[in-house]
Parts: sequence; structure tokens; C-alpha cells
Amino acid sequence: MIKYKYAIEIGGANTKIYVKDSGLALCEPTLVAAKPTPEGYKVLALGKEAKSLMGKTDDSVEVFSPVVNGVIENYEYCQKLLEYFFKKVEYKKKRENVMVLVNCALSNEDKNLYQKLLHSVGFKEVALVPAVMCACLGVGKNISSTRTTLVVSMGGANTDIAVINMNSLIKGATLGIGGRAIDSAIAHEIAYKKGIVIGLGTAESLKSAVGSLFTNDTLNMEVTGVDVETKIPTGYIITAKDLYPIIEPYFNEIIKAVEVTITSLPPEISTDIINNGVMFVGGLARMAGFDEYLKRNFRFPAVVVRHDGEYVTIKGAGKLLEDEVLLNKIVENF
Repeated sequence: MIKYKYAIEIGGANTKIYVKDSGLALCEPTLVAAKPTPEGYKVLALGKEAKSLMGKTDDSVEVFSPVVNGVIENYEYCQKLLEYFFKKVEYKKKRENVMVLVNCALSNEDKNLYQKLLHSVGFKEVALVPAVMCACLGVGKNISSTRTTLVVSMGGANTDIAVINMNSLIKGATLGIGGRAIDSAIAHEIAYKKGIVIGLGTAESLKSAVGSLFTNDTLNMEVTGVDVETKIPTGYIITAKDLYPIIEPYFNEIIKAVEVTITSLPPEISTDIINNGVMFVGGLARMAGFDEYLKRNFRFPAVVVRHDGEYVTIKGAGKLLEDEVLLNKIVENF
């Protein structure tokens, strides 16, 4: 039986690494900062250092994620990023084994690319596991049960919708909707409607501080941006009511996709899901007012997991590293 020491979640927003018997060893932005030179692009910074450069460099510097919607878009930069991250957790390339958390709807071609990538970083065996299964384990769900669970994992870059039964993924879909898309929409709409240009970092702070699905929320926050007309830095008060019409459509799309998934299932399975309740996890599920939003807009019973938020999946991966029998069963079924 194959034993695994490391688990890695390569998200479009953040990458997390868990080390067996040690715990969560790293959580950093999945970002690369690079600048063109006569010899090609030169990497200026990686991870949190790259994020610190956002909006603070000249136009020639690009800060980007080499992973988009759970798919490796730029293999070379993703390789550099992972080598950097594993060096930070003191991985010595001793041909250890690693478990990689991936989207449930990943194609075989993309699965092979993940395998190739982690082998190139220095790992011997590479196991691919649906991240949503780890999310279930992270909140104490029994994924070996004959009772079906539907979990919706709402992350920084995408949302996974998965139907799980007896260690297997019965049905899964991945939506390109996550916290980063909402950040971009906030920045765009504030520039368009308020005439104030703000960076993605400020938009993320706004979402976290005053983003709300309560229809009558009175929270507000002052931000500093550049006036579109005068080009002069200026302060502006943004309210939760300003953000509501920007945020709500993204949640509407997620809810519609979940309902389509449920109505497409056989009656026995959908009955299980209705009895258990749909489980919503992830950082985006912690949005203020999300519970009340579901009561207004979702036709099925729901459970919103707020504890641990964005860390619930990687903590579930840690549990899976300790259960070699279950891990190998999941790998065989995926």
C-alpha cells in the first residue's frame, strides 16, 4: 500500500501544503510576478512576494496565476512556483509521495499534466484526489457511507459541485466562479459607476469587510482610489448596498447550477441529498448573509459550514493522509 507524506492544494487564489505528522506548512498566493527581457520573461517574485507587487510596478510587470479554474495554464511558471513552495517547507527531493487536490471535473489530459508537474518537482508517486472529498472529511462527513452527499465548495478561483457516495464521485461539475471573479467585478463596477479606480487588493478587502447578501446591510468602508477624470487619489465611501448588486449574480449562478445538478439525479439519490441537506463550504460560503440568501432563493435544505472556511479542504487532506486505506480507495475510484 502506497504511503503519502505531502498534500497540496493548488488553488487559483492560494496554494496550501500539508505535511503528515506536522500539519499545515504553507499557505501562499498562487501568483507569479514576471517581466519581459531580451532573453525572455524574468521571474521577479513568487507567492506572497508577487502579491505584494500588485498595482505597485510599471505596466511591463505582469502578476498572474499559472493555474486558472483548476487547470494548469502555464506549466513552466507553475513548476517554478511549486519548486519554490516545496523548498520553503524544506522538501529535499527524497522521492517522497504526494497527494494533489484537484477539481472534480478535471479532464484526463489535465490529470496527466498534474502528474507530470509533481514528478518534475521531485515526487515519486502522485495521487490525484477530488478536493471536495477532502472538504467533506474536513467537516467530519463520512464519505464511505451509502447515503449520498452533495457538497458545494466555493473557493477563490472556482466552485466545485460534487455528488459523493461510498468513496466515489458520482457526478461533478466545476464553475469558473470564485472570490477572485467577484473581486474583479467589484473593481470594474466601482470604476464604471463611481469613477474611482481601485486595485484588486482593495476590492478583495472591500468584499471581506462589507460584502454582504443581506438586502438591508448598513456596513460601509472608505477606500482610496484614483479619480477617473482628475487622476488624483481620493477617498470614497463604499457601502454594502453598493456591493450587493455586484455580488448577488455570482451566487445566483452557483445556486442555479446546484439545482440543475439535483434535478438531474435519480430519485433515490436526490432523496438522500434532500434528507441530508446540501453542504456549502469554502471561503466564499462565509459571505455575510449567505444563510438568509439561501432561505430566500434555494429550494432545498442547506447546511453552510463556516468553521475553518478556506482551510477546511486542506485539513481534510491531512486527515486523509492518516488513513492510507481510504486514500487508496479514493485514488482507485477517481
